[in-house]
Amino acid sequence: MTSWPAIQVDMRNALVDEEVVVDNGLVSSSKPDDIPPFNKQMIEEFAEGEHAAAA
Repeated sequence: MTSWPAIQVDMRNALVDEEVVVDNGLVSSSKPDDIPPFNKQMIEEFAEGEHAAAA
């Protein structure tokens, strides 16, 4: 992930210690060991199709 130095504290505070996190179709993970569960979740998200637009 990349960001601007001024928000580095916010970025650190946003980290979640979980294998995979899904937020409105956006899938993220933290480390290389999480790639298998990340890939599985990505496939599930692709199968679900398009998500409704956020309000």
